[in-house]
Amino acid sequence: MSCGNKGDTVICRCEEVTRQEILEALADGARDLRGVRIRTRAGMGLCQGKTCERLVRQIIAEQTGVNPAELRPATKRPPVRPLEIGLLGRDDDDSVK
Repeated sequence: MSCGNKGDTVICRCEEVTRQEILEALADGARDLRGVRIRTRAGMGLCQGKTCERLVRQIIAEQTGVNPAELRPATKRPPVRPLEIGLLGRDDDDSVK
């Protein structure tokens, strides 16, 4: 019994990026973690790649022949949270109308 298409496997759970999307990013020219991240958002979720970076490295290595240990680590950045536009430029004493 088959469990579905291997490309449907979710690699980055935070951003819901599948193996197929990572393969497409590599076909589009990505050659490292940053390139995959830019094209797919893999590793940009709340965990900042703690869950998926190892898997993304493995896929890159399989597809490019590069040793996973030779891939530079992705830059870690805190996730950005959306703000209501009315909050920008408002003093604490201002009331929202």
